[in-house]
Formats: sequence, structure tokens, C-alpha cells
Amino acid sequence: MKIYNTMTRTKEEFVPAQPGIARIYACGPTVYNYIHIGNARPLCVFDVLRRYLEWRGLEVRFVQNFTDIDDKIIRRANEEGVTYDVISQRYIQEFWKDAKGLGVKEATVHPKATENMDEIIAIISGLMEKGYAYRAANGDVYFRTRKDAEYGKLSHQPIDDLESGARISVGEEKEDPLDFALWKAAKPGEPSWPSPWSDGRPGWHIECSAMARRYLGETIDLHCGGQDLIFPHHENEIAQSECCNGVPFARYWMHNGYINVDNKKMSKSLNNFFTVRDVAEQYGYEPIRYFLISSSYRSPINYNAEIIQQGKAALDRLYNCRSGLEFAMSNAPDEAGSADRETMERLEKRKEQFIAAMDDDLNTADAIAAVFELAKDINVMVASENPSKPLCGAALGLFDELTGVLGLLYSRKDENLDEEIEALIQARTQARKDKNWAEADRIRDELKARNIVLEDTPQGVKWHRAEPQG
Repeated sequence: MKIYNTMTRTKEEFVPAQPGIARIYACGPTVYNYIHIGNARPLCVFDVLRRYLEWRGLEVRFVQNFTDIDDKIIRRANEEGVTYDVISQRYIQEFWKDAKGLGVKEATVHPKATENMDEIIAIISGLMEKGYAYRAANGDVYFRTRKDAEYGKLSHQPIDDLESGARISVGEEKEDPLDFALWKAAKPGEPSWPSPWSDGRPGWHIECSAMARRYLGETIDLHCGGQDLIFPHHENEIAQSECCNGVPFARYWMHNGYINVDNKKMSKSLNNFFTVRDVAEQYGYEPIRYFLISSSYRSPINYNAEIIQQGKAALDRLYNCRSGLEFAMSNAPDEAGSADRETMERLEKRKEQFIAAMDDDLNTADAIAAVFELAKDINVMVASENPSKPLCGAALGLFDELTGVLGLLYSRKDENLDEEIEALIQARTQARKDKNWAEADRIRDELKARNIVLEDTPQGVKWHRAEPQG
């Protein structure tokens, strides 16, 4: 598999340092509010990456953190008159509701910043011993950015360009505007932890360096996150990790693009800011996931209601394909037919098409296209070939494999278990046999009112649920 490495700006073959094991770190949310659709993009994109690597046989050790102490969390806690951990725990739980709704698998480890203070302090101490960090008079600790000769290598920005945008904020006691905080001395009333320099809390960047080292080692295979994190967050992670540990921090870097709303950057000031929860309440979670993975992960994507509706319709086509295939299998002959081998070869080509797309820098857009081609082949097979049970089973297995890698069709209900609907369909079938057309029509109308669509086929009556109108 080749991925676009942000560090080298080229596509490179992804080869884990330890054969068979991929160590991946993904930046998680700061838990002071509900996640928005911009937060959801890396969640879904890198969930697909993880699923694909596991499907191809790798053991994936996937770490995604929670930033559970931060200025925004403290501000929210003060506004509500509660402690910081009330806010962080509340929104960690809300995160889980949304992540599970989006079909995102739990990471191998979900560490919290507040649970890793010893590791954070150890890294800061190491940086101070090597002269890369210093304690200010107010108890803050800063990283000496200019001492790192390679600073800026991820964002590909010369130090002079970075200097022009740097500044010293009120209350900071830096040696240089480019320096960044590793430890912040607590202000009155703020939560704090003891350290050799002051009672305080970690800077934002240091926590990821600490958790990556603790759970994955000094050099990880892949670090991923949103494009907005390249600078300064990931740049600072590299600096503090490599200067402390003396080895490369991450061998590959992947970053997903931004989300625009109606072709404008999403922001609260423009009132075009959407949480995942808000969108899911209107359209459901799965269409959001479909939207987020339906384009190249590195490209910016544009959110609007029409695109979500299109995704909902696309998912319906996949659900209906699977339902039709299950129905065909339940009525199929046990013995393989003469056309089975040719059909299986055609299906196998779709699998190869899917793999080729995913191996090309996680090209989920073309992978989804391969799934729809597979669905088309299955629909043709079901309609015209009278396929055997073994063939239907093989097609269903492949269909579930590929949609499972993408994390789609997880909302599927086993409609065959809906006994009430099945009983009505059987009653309608019997009424038609008895030529009781009025009763048959009445039952069809009742089912239609309940958004049940019937399709009479040579194998019997197929059905599926349609979207409610209005």
C-alpha cells in the first residue's frame, strides 16, 4: 500500500518497522463540546485505514487520545460552575455516542492527558537536561525552538517565515517568540498537578508526544490527523519528541483535508457550524460517514444537505442490493450452475479493483465505485441467472467484506426477522392465490402506508423499507 507522506510530499510504500504490526497514533478531540463534522472526518477516514490494514492481515495498534485538560475545558467548567473533570467526562461520553453512531471502532488505547502526567514530566525533564527547554520566572516551561535545527520540516516552512508570525502573549515570559509552552503554571483557581517547576498542567503539544511514546514507543509507524494540525501541533510534537528521544518520531504522516459548508469555511462566526449530533438527528449517522469517506481524504470537501441526501440514497441502493441477494439465496438451488465460475471471476475482479484503489493512498472514492460495480454485478446475477446457494453465499461474503472495510452498512436490520411484515406478505400472497384481489390490494396499501415496498419476482415477493415521505 502506498500513502502520501506529508513529511516527504510523495507517495511511499507503507512498510511498518516491525513486520506484521502497524503502530498508529491519531490525535483525538479536546472534550469540551460535541464533535463537529470537521472532527468527524479524521475519525472516519483513519478508521477506514485501520480496518483496511487489518483486513490485509496487519495487527494494528491504534492509539487515539483525549485532551481532557485545556483552556477551553477550564473556561467551560467556570461558566457552568463545575470542575474541569465534570466537563471532560461528559463530553467523552458524548463523543462515544457520536463515534459509535458513525461506526468508528474503539482504538486499542484511548489515553487521557491527565492519566499521563508522569510521562509528560519525564519528557520535559529530558528536554531540560539537554538544554532544549527552560523554566521561566513564572513557573512556565518553554521549548527552545531555534535550538532544533530541523524545526519546520513537516510544514516545510523556513524558520524566518515562522518568526514573522510569532508573538509573545500577555503573561508569557519566553526567551523567543517562537518558543512554545511545555508546562503552564496554574493560575488561581485552576486545576493543577505537581511538577519540579510549578504546580500546573501540560501544554497541548507535549501530551501527544508522551502518550505516543508510552503506548507505541519512541518511533511510531504512522501519525495522522487533520490538515489543520500540521502546524504548529504536529511540528511541535516532532521537535519535542526527537530532541528528547534522539530518534525519528514518526516514519509516515497522513493528513486529511478541510470541510467547507456551502463552499465556505466552516466557522461559528458565519453560523455554518454543524455538530455531528445535529446532522445525525436529521439524516442519521451513516450518511455522514458515507459523505466523509466518499472523496479523496486529502482533498477539501463541501458539506451541504443535498450531498447528505445523495449519500442516503446511495446507501439505500447498497442495502437493497444486499437484501435482494439474501432473498435470492433463500430461494436458490443447492447445486452450482454452469455460469457460476464465470460469475465468480467477475466478482473477484471487483475485489481486485477495490484493493487497487485502497492501495493507492487510501482512495476510498474509487473503492466505493468498485463496491457499486459489485452491487451492479450482483443485481444482474440475481435478476437473470438463477444463481446457486454457493454462488450467492460467495457474493454475499465478498459484499460484506468490502462494505465492512469501509465501515458501511452497519445499520442493517435483518428484515427477514420482522415476523409481522412477513405475515402480511404471506396473507397477501394467499389472497392473490384465492383471487381475492380486494384483500390483496388492501394489504399492499397497508404495507405501503408503513413504507414497505413490495416487488413480485419469479422467486417470490421481495420487500424493503423505503424512506418515509415528507
